[in-house]
Amino acid sequence: QVQLVESGGGLVQAGGSLRLSCAASGRTFTFSIYTMGWFRQAPGKEREFVASITWNKGRTYYANAVKGRFTISRDNDNHTVDLQMNMLGPEDTAVYYCATEKSPFSEQIHGLTSAVGYWGQGTQVTVSS
Repeated sequence: QVQLVESGGGLVQAGGSLRLSCAASGRTFTFSIYTMGWFRQAPGKEREFVASITWNKGRTYYANAVKGRFTISRDNDNHTVDLQMNMLGPEDTAVYYCATEKSPFSEQIHGLTSAVGYWGQGTQVTVSS
């Protein structure tokens, strides 16, 4: 079993910044061999991919809507993955979910939501105009 706990959400004005963090744990979960990612779900919309980073930090993927504004990073020693969000707009308002791939050494979640193995409980981000 894998536990993913997000933090850092909140209310921010348009143009502002927030940093989300996700802490991963699990007795048999080897964080450093799994791609990690962030998804979001706005009210009335489907959950969508935001960003992901491979196990060795070698590659990052971003949704077009956040490219140039959001940066994903990870700390394999502390088992955390962060999402720095800059130049936020009302369209970024959503519940943000941390996620991990189902399989180690795999990088599919940027194009295939069904490749997600575990989800966090989500953290609300609200951007006021």
